[in-house]
Amino acid sequence: MSGRTDSDPPPDTHVEEAEDAEQGADALRAARRARWTAVGTGTVLALAGTAAALLRLTGSTPVLVPVAYACGAGACALAAVLGSRGRTRRALWLLIAGLMVMALGDQFD
Repeated sequence: MSGRTDSDPPPDTHVEEAEDAEQGADALRAARRARWTAVGTGTVLALAGTAAALLRLTGSTPVLVPVAYACGAGACALAAVLGSRGRTRRALWLLIAGLMVMALGDQFD
């Protein structure tokens, strides 16, 4: 017995470190995918809401309808910005709220 207390760690800890690094990489890929999904969905819904607001504005619908579409599109655009900054949960709830506003505006048509 040499009396050294700083011996090498058991060899199985190297495997755990590799697994932890792999799980970290998977989590990073999932976070990146969630950001791109929030940005893409928010952009598409914002464009669709803007187009619907412009189409309804030219028709003989009440003023509340295009305003609701425009507000919903604005909420979806804000969700795209939040998603790009990594706030994907808030972006999801804002997308839902924006779609609900657009659907509510469609009910007044």
